[in-house]
Amino acid sequence: MKTILPDGHSLAEMASTFAALGSEQRLVVLQMLVRAGPEGLSIGELGQRSGVTGSTLTHHMKILAAAGLVRQERQGRSIICAAVSYEEIEALSGFLMSQCCADRETPCHTKGPHEHG
Repeated sequence: MKTILPDGHSLAEMASTFAALGSEQRLVVLQMLVRAGPEGLSIGELGQRSGVTGSTLTHHMKILAAAGLVRQERQGRSIICAAVSYEEIEALSGFLMSQCCADRETPCHTKGPHEHG
Protein backbone atom coordinates (compact mmCIF):
# COMPACT_ATOMS: atom_id res chain seq x y z
CA MET A 1 0.00 0.00 0.00
CA LYS A 2 1.41 3.35 -1.06
CA THR A 3 1.23 6.05 1.62
CA ILE A 4 0.48 9.48 0.16
CA LEU A 5 1.32 12.47 2.32
CA PRO A 6 -0.84 15.63 2.51
CA ASP A 7 1.53 17.51 0.18
CA GLY A 8 1.07 14.87 -2.56
CA HIS A 9 4.42 13.14 -2.08
CA SER A 10 4.56 9.48 -1.25
CA LEU A 11 6.39 8.14 1.76
CA ALA A 12 8.57 6.13 -0.65
CA GLU A 13 9.53 9.31 -2.54
CA MET A 14 10.50 11.04 0.69
CA ALA A 15 12.58 8.03 1.78
CA SER A 16 14.32 7.94 -1.59
CA THR A 17 15.16 11.64 -1.44
CA PHE A 18 16.44 11.38 2.12
CA ALA A 19 18.57 8.40 1.02
CA ALA A 20 20.13 10.57 -1.69
CA LEU A 21 21.20 12.96 1.05
CA GLY A 22 22.70 10.12 3.10
CA SER A 23 26.27 11.13 2.33
CA GLU A 24 28.25 13.95 3.89
CA GLN A 25 29.76 14.76 0.49
CA ARG A 26 26.35 14.93 -1.22
CA LEU A 27 25.09 17.25 1.52
CA VAL A 28 28.09 19.53 0.97
CA VAL A 29 27.56 19.49 -2.80
CA LEU A 30 23.86 20.34 -2.40
CA GLN A 31 24.67 23.07 0.12
CA MET A 32 27.16 24.66 -2.31
CA LEU A 33 24.54 24.61 -5.08
CA VAL A 34 21.86 26.11 -2.83
CA ARG A 35 24.33 28.83 -1.80
CA ALA A 36 25.11 29.55 -5.47
CA GLY A 37 21.46 30.19 -6.29
CA PRO A 38 19.57 29.34 -9.47
CA GLU A 39 22.51 30.23 -11.75
CA GLY A 40 24.43 27.26 -10.36
CA LEU A 41 28.14 26.56 -10.66
CA SER A 42 30.36 25.02 -13.27
CA ILE A 43 31.40 21.49 -12.40
CA GLY A 44 34.96 22.76 -11.80
CA GLU A 45 33.84 25.53 -9.46
CA LEU A 46 31.51 23.13 -7.64
CA GLY A 47 34.43 20.74 -7.15
CA GLN A 48 36.65 23.50 -5.78
CA ARG A 49 34.03 24.83 -3.37
CA SER A 50 32.87 21.45 -2.14
CA GLY A 51 36.24 19.68 -2.09
CA VAL A 52 34.68 16.82 -4.08
CA THR A 53 36.16 16.36 -7.53
CA GLY A 54 36.41 14.04 -10.51
CA SER A 55 34.50 10.82 -10.73
CA THR A 56 33.38 11.12 -7.10
CA LEU A 57 31.62 14.41 -7.85
CA THR A 58 30.09 12.91 -11.02
CA HIS A 59 28.79 9.97 -8.96
CA HIS A 60 27.24 12.23 -6.31
CA MET A 61 25.69 14.54 -8.92
CA LYS A 62 24.08 11.52 -10.61
CA ILE A 63 22.46 10.45 -7.33
CA LEU A 64 21.26 13.98 -6.50
CA ALA A 65 19.89 14.41 -10.04
CA ALA A 66 18.02 11.08 -9.85
CA ALA A 67 16.42 12.33 -6.63
CA GLY A 68 15.29 15.46 -8.48
CA LEU A 69 17.33 17.82 -6.31
CA VAL A 70 19.82 19.08 -8.89
CA ARG A 71 20.28 19.37 -12.62
CA GLN A 72 23.25 19.49 -14.94
CA GLU A 73 23.21 21.43 -18.19
CA ARG A 74 25.86 21.84 -20.83
CA GLN A 75 26.60 25.48 -21.70
CA GLY A 76 29.21 25.58 -24.42
CA ARG A 77 32.20 23.65 -23.13
CA SER A 78 31.11 23.85 -19.48
CA ILE A 79 28.72 21.76 -17.45
CA ILE A 80 26.62 23.91 -15.14
CA CYS A 81 25.17 22.31 -12.02
CA ALA A 82 22.32 23.87 -10.09
CA ALA A 83 19.99 23.04 -7.24
CA VAL A 84 16.71 23.03 -9.11
CA SER A 85 14.18 21.87 -6.63
CA TYR A 86 14.05 24.33 -3.78
CA GLU A 87 10.43 23.22 -3.35
CA GLU A 88 11.59 19.62 -2.89
CA ILE A 89 14.15 20.69 -0.31
CA GLU A 90 11.44 22.63 1.55
CA ALA A 91 9.12 19.62 1.29
CA LEU A 92 11.74 17.46 3.00
CA SER A 93 11.93 19.90 5.88
CA GLY A 94 8.15 20.24 5.95
CA PHE A 95 7.76 16.47 6.04
CA LEU A 96 9.86 16.27 9.18
CA MET A 97 8.28 19.26 10.90
CA SER A 98 4.64 18.73 9.91
CA GLN A 99 4.03 16.32 12.75
CA CYS A 100 6.13 18.14 15.34
CA CYS A 101 4.68 17.54 18.80
CA ALA A 102 1.48 16.05 17.29
CA ASP A 103 1.21 13.50 20.09
CA ARG A 104 1.50 16.04 22.88
CA GLU A 105 -1.50 17.16 24.82
CA THR A 106 -0.87 20.68 23.52
CA PRO A 107 0.77 20.43 20.06
CA CYS A 108 3.22 23.15 19.13
CA HIS A 109 2.52 25.38 16.16
CA THR A 110 4.27 24.18 13.01
CA LYS A 111 4.31 27.63 11.41
CA GLY A 112 7.25 29.83 12.30
CA PRO A 113 10.31 28.99 14.36
CA HIS A 114 10.35 26.02 16.65
CA GLU A 115 11.78 26.63 20.07
CA HIS A 116 12.58 23.26 21.56
CA GLY A 117 15.54 23.14 23.85
